Amino acid sequence: MTGEQTTIEEEAARLKERLYATITMISVVIGLGAGGHVDAAGAAATVITASVGLWLAALVADQQAHRVVHGALATGRELRSMLFVSSPLLLSAVGPLLLIGISALGVMALDTALVSAAAVNVATLFAWGCYGGVRMGSGTLFALLAGVIDAAIGTTVALVKAVAGH
Repeated sequence: MTGEQTTIEEEAARLKERLYATITMISVVIGLGAGGHVDAAGAAATVITASVGLWLAALVADQQAHRVVHGALATGRELRSMLFVSSPLLLSAVGPLLLIGISALGVMALDTALVSAAAVNVATLFAWGCYGGVRMGSGTLFALLAGVIDAAIGTTVALVKAVAGH
């Protein structure tokens, strides 16, 4: 956050939002690919809508929770913290949008772009899992296991979505 130092709790909440958004975006892009009736513009609109919708839902939930607990709307530092923590929900659209844009330029098929976006997100989950394992100080094997577990969760989401066909 500009001009203010973030707390450990804010960083943890931000990472949680990033992981949640990554898993959700896997579901969105696989769903688009499995549907088979979307063009690049429609895919981009869906990715943007999902990302913005998640972000707005998180802000509304955070603001409502703040009102219940504190009896007032979040303003100032609390509101900036909510915006900072929830921003990965918007960032989750960047990778898929870049790949959809590349598809729109004719470099690759849209289906390939959507599957690639899901694969990149699964790889991202693996990387975050490994990083978390390393940060816990339990050694390389544990870090790799943590990465595999996170990637397995993302892959399971993708497979369930693909098998469901929507």
